[in-house]
Amino acid sequence: MASVSISTALSRFSLFHLTRKPYLSPSPLSFSFISKPLKQKDRTQFRLLYSMASSDSKESAANNPGLHTTPDEATKGYFMQQTMFRIKDPKVSLDFYSRVLGMSLLKRVDVPELKFSLYFLGYEDVSKAPSNPVDRTAWTFGKSATIELTHNWGTESDPEFNGYHNGNSEPRGFGHIGITVDDAAKACERFEHLGVEFVKKLDAGKMKGIAFIKDPDGYWIEIFDLKTIGEVISRCS
Repeated sequence: MASVSISTALSRFSLFHLTRKPYLSPSPLSFSFISKPLKQKDRTQFRLLYSMASSDSKESAANNPGLHTTPDEATKGYFMQQTMFRIKDPKVSLDFYSRVLGMSLLKRVDVPELKFSLYFLGYEDVSKAPSNPVDRTAWTFGKSATIELTHNWGTESDPEFNGYHNGNSEPRGFGHIGITVDDAAKACERFEHLGVEFVKKLDAGKMKGIAFIKDPDGYWIEIFDLKTIGEVISRCS
């Protein structure tokens, strides 16, 4: 549906129903007092136009220069498949992502010539993975939202290796990934019991209801649940 501005909506609506006297409204789209009772048909039209004007929201193309709402046909079938982290010690990182966060190892790739290994993890049933290595690679790369841990051999035992930039110290860049949990409060209690380092706890800061933890390399992970995330975000927007 094409976006409809407030002015366009009002121009289509009979203005004799509105006065110039404003009234207080929790919505930024404050219209006016109605000078006389509206007929049912007019009330329905008013609600429709108000809804259309309101729907011209933060996500509309009009409010987001550069946004294309009709994807190029050439991109049909694209999806977000992986995020890559460089890690110091695979033993420590695999323990965290599998034991603490509950992910499974979907695929491991070793590249001896370049001395690095890749570990692809995600929330998938690995019992359904093909046994053939080539097919398993295709199966893994067909899954969405996976983590690719890249280990450059030797960093785990190099006393001079200081770790990787996590994106949240200067100069800032990459921020975090997000994990949806069933119950954020219970998940965070478990994380505390397991000794996971917190950047922000659920009840801290202005955005209460969202927590941030760190993985072994210091990368941030946002923790939230679907029961409260809508309310949490609405308080900030």
